[in-house]
Amino acid sequence: MEAADPAGVAGSSPELAVCGDLMVVTGGAKLLAALYKEPGNEDIFIYDCSTATEKLQQNQGDDGKSAGEASNDILACTFSSSGTYFALTDDNKRLILFRTKPSWECLSVRSVIRRCTSLIITAAEDKILVADKSGDVYSYSTTEPENAGTIELGHLSLLLDVALSPDDQYILTADRDEKIRVSLTRAPHNIVSFCLGHREFVSKIFVIPNYPELLLSASGDCTLRLWEYKSGKEVHCCHLSSLSTSEAPPNEKKYAVSRTAYCCEGNYIAVLYDCLPTVSIFQLDPEAQKLIHKQNIPLICKGWAIAFEKTGGLWILQEDMQTPLLFYQPVNGQWQSSTEERGLIKMSKCIRDNWTAFEGSIGKESCYQNLYKASFDNMAVYLQKKEERLQQRKSKRKDPQHESNGQTKKLKT
Repeated sequence: MEAADPAGVAGSSPELAVCGDLMVVTGGAKLLAALYKEPGNEDIFIYDCSTATEKLQQNQGDDGKSAGEASNDILACTFSSSGTYFALTDDNKRLILFRTKPSWECLSVRSVIRRCTSLIITAAEDKILVADKSGDVYSYSTTEPENAGTIELGHLSLLLDVALSPDDQYILTADRDEKIRVSLTRAPHNIVSFCLGHREFVSKIFVIPNYPELLLSASGDCTLRLWEYKSGKEVHCCHLSSLSTSEAPPNEKKYAVSRTAYCCEGNYIAVLYDCLPTVSIFQLDPEAQKLIHKQNIPLICKGWAIAFEKTGGLWILQEDMQTPLLFYQPVNGQWQSSTEERGLIKMSKCIRDNWTAFEGSIGKESCYQNLYKASFDNMAVYLQKKEERLQQRKSKRKDPQHESNGQTKKLKT
């Protein structure tokens, strides 16, 4: 028999996003952004969510925590496809929208109903879709940045990720109860299909940009799966536990994928685990519709986030103040560490200068640990307690004091 732990997602680790020559790193309540490839440009845009002026409309949090007790930590963020917009949500239930071109500008700070777990901007760049802890998805306008949100769809379970097809026709949502739902964006109540097969919560999903008929999903059941999502058909399952990860803890069978990144140049997929200091790289074979494991990159400490450049360079953000950023360059199908990449020194120094924002995430436990199903056997517990009661009775019978008390009662009778 199985039961789900009622606790929700505990929070989010620092994020890393790359769009063209623009890199964004978030830690705690701070956002750090720069044109990292421009030589001689030392301008860094820094935004602190604690300085947001708009107050929450709700005085009480959805989990019983008052608004005053909430932190300003950034929970999720995303670029628009062109990089013109950047949006984030924080622990104080705010949605903050930026315009990045020609220079960074905060367009709006809006309240959301509940703490958010994931968000995405449509390909048309007119809406932000936000998934929250109650299982709802709201849409917010980018062209009218002061407008309130509109509910689009809802699940009966905590939502962990939301994705869109490249043409914005389909909205895909992944929840704690192992389901991936595919709905029509123009009529989200119209469910096209369900992608069913995972045995634990679905942590990450995305539609592959250059093969838009395929969906990749990651789950707490230690698998990556490929789907023809319009029909709900699973076409490939990759068991991550079969990979040679020497860094895996002994007897550790459950570990989820916390981050994914995709590179169209070569069809490479990078995954970062929530409790393993490892980044795994796969290559998609579109004709065979399967994933081929290429390489494991071991890390010296826990990884926080990953991001691909268009050319295949891989950036890794980790919880090490001395080397917070790593860069790996593809060479003959294998990724090799490079310390000469333009922007590595600049962004690493920026992170170190603002390291206090990242300190709260160091040593933080996995935010997925409370999402696993807890298994228990009622009969085994009953038999164990019964045996304990029998042993207690036997010990009482052997107790001399117990016997003398019994004889005294007989004499009185």
